[in-house]
Amino acid sequence: MNNYETVFILNPVLSDEQIKETVKKYEDFLVSKGAEMVAKEDWGLRKLAYPIQHKKSGFYHLFEFKAPGEVIEPLELEFRREERMMRYLTVKLDKHAIAWAEKRRKRNKEKA
Repeated sequence: MNNYETVFILNPVLSDEQIKETVKKYEDFLVSKGAEMVAKEDWGLRKLAYPIQHKKSGFYHLFEFKAPGEVIEPLELEFRREERMMRYLTVKLDKHAIAWAEKRRKRNKEKA
């Protein structure tokens, strides 16, 4: 099982219900493929550095999970098929990135 982090941007015209539904869909997809969710973060509506699909903002979400490598290809295929998805990026975390992510989660808990 490898550690991964996926950040994805959803279309800004979606309602709160549609956003929750989409995030839940991909979380359930990962769990059904044998992934273990480590953390989820909702970064909210953010301004984009450059327009994507003529939009200047988007809803950012982050998933941190442990999964076998075979899960990533089907996940990204589902992302490509989703019309609500504007961009996504999945990275495999090394030991330094895992430590940094743990510190970030701890820091975010202290702020909340």
